Amino acid sequence: LFSTSGSVALGVKRGFCVAAAVEDGKVKVGDVRKGRVRSFQEIPHTGRSGWVNLLRFWREDRFRQLHKHMERTFSALGPIYRENVGTLSSVNILLPADVAELFQSEGLHPRRMTLQPWATHREIRQHSKGVFLKNGEEWRSDRLQLNKEVMMSGAVQRFLPLLDEVARDFCRMLQVRVEKEGRSLTMDPSPDLFRFALEASCHVIYGERIGLFSSSPSLESQKFIWAVERMLTTTPPLLYLPPRLLLCLSAPLWTQHATAWDHIFSHAEARIQRGYQRLASSQGGGSVAGAAGGQYPGVLGQLMEKGQLSLDLIKANITELMAGGVDTTAVPLQFALFELGRNPEVQEKVRQQVRTSWAQAGGDPQKALQGAPLLKGTIKEVLRLYPVGITVQRYPVKDIVLQNYHIPAGTMVQACLYPMGRSSEVFEDPLRFDPTRWSSGREEGRRAEGSGFRSLAFGFGARQCVGRRIAENEMQLFLMHMLLSFHLSVSSSEDLKTTATLILQPETPPRITFSRLSGAPI
Repeated sequence: LFSTSGSVALGVKRGFCVAAAVEDGKVKVGDVRKGRVRSFQEIPHTGRSGWVNLLRFWREDRFRQLHKHMERTFSALGPIYRENVGTLSSVNILLPADVAELFQSEGLHPRRMTLQPWATHREIRQHSKGVFLKNGEEWRSDRLQLNKEVMMSGAVQRFLPLLDEVARDFCRMLQVRVEKEGRSLTMDPSPDLFRFALEASCHVIYGERIGLFSSSPSLESQKFIWAVERMLTTTPPLLYLPPRLLLCLSAPLWTQHATAWDHIFSHAEARIQRGYQRLASSQGGGSVAGAAGGQYPGVLGQLMEKGQLSLDLIKANITELMAGGVDTTAVPLQFALFELGRNPEVQEKVRQQVRTSWAQAGGDPQKALQGAPLLKGTIKEVLRLYPVGITVQRYPVKDIVLQNYHIPAGTMVQACLYPMGRSSEVFEDPLRFDPTRWSSGREEGRRAEGSGFRSLAFGFGARQCVGRRIAENEMQLFLMHMLLSFHLSVSSSEDLKTTATLILQPETPPRITFSRLSGAPI
């Protein structure tokens, strides 16, 4: 931490402590105790040429195994290294104490890596950008308005019943299918999980159900799911090349990416228009949208009713929330079902807590979740082993020192979540699936080790995931009702092979056996 006297004391792993002077906002390298603060150029690296590295990435298919590449590189080079790939340069870090130091230097307007393909699409289509793609005061102003509708406790209380309704309906649908098979059903649940995530997102964001649990869900919704998957798959390769060059060359990869985004926007536009018409109709009838029949109008209705953001900005942010709210919950739920299925003792322990809490909550989903902290621990444990996004990036606003290396202000620094979550330096017995490791008592014992920066799947600070509260509660409620209704099992307990698009996902979705529990609620 920088002090008013102009010095900085940094705690480094294994008791290595370094002090460095700061003059005019710059770290002054000096010899202290175990040696000088080393220069940026001395940070271990994977090769100086970004273009040579890019060719290597293409040839060895490292994009799809980027998480494994990071894990191997940390093992070879230590807890910090530099990497240049194409037009991107970064410093990659592993340890929570270093992430805590990075957090201290993120500033009032934290920046993360701009997904340039997304930004280029908005610019050429003349769409407004949402908070995901904005920076500076403009980002902060919009984000504060969104927080009121998606992050604050009052907002959670409003949308929690909607998520609970969708989770219950999903379990009822699955119960009918299981009963037809004779009390147990083995299947790949991933298509159903994508439909669940889209149904839940639409209910919270647009305030309406779209009927994805019917026997014949709409082709429009299925196309939206396909478009999101295509957008995520085509993003990573485009990050390392100038998008406008690919645009000029009419490169197929860029065309696929832009077409996917066009479909996402058209789907959102249709829903937003319906929401606007509902708002106009209710206001014309002399009622207030948010109070019409006491019904929550969704995030869209709330934003339109309050009028703090322009309609273009509402469209931009609603579209980003929708695009980011399907795969990022459906895929972790695949991993959650698998891990609970191959860890029956853990599954039963969580179920017993859920049953007790559910019985005491009297049908109140918020009380039920509060009484079952192992549900939250289960989600944290899933995201520790299988983080949706494998890195969290920041650009420090001032020079800092990490692992005794000088990091200039403005450098992109990435916290690498996959190797962190599986590191024995960070977690005891890291490959064991143990939701109890996140219990408050055990976490308190780790405070001195930067425990607040060990669970980063939703990011940290003011720029953490804007849809975090929706996603956390959606996944917890889903697992709550699944555990009340079904016993989960898997035929193979072998580790899942994973691949990275823009998000981490299984190479082959796991098959899960759902067995109806006696006395399960209907």
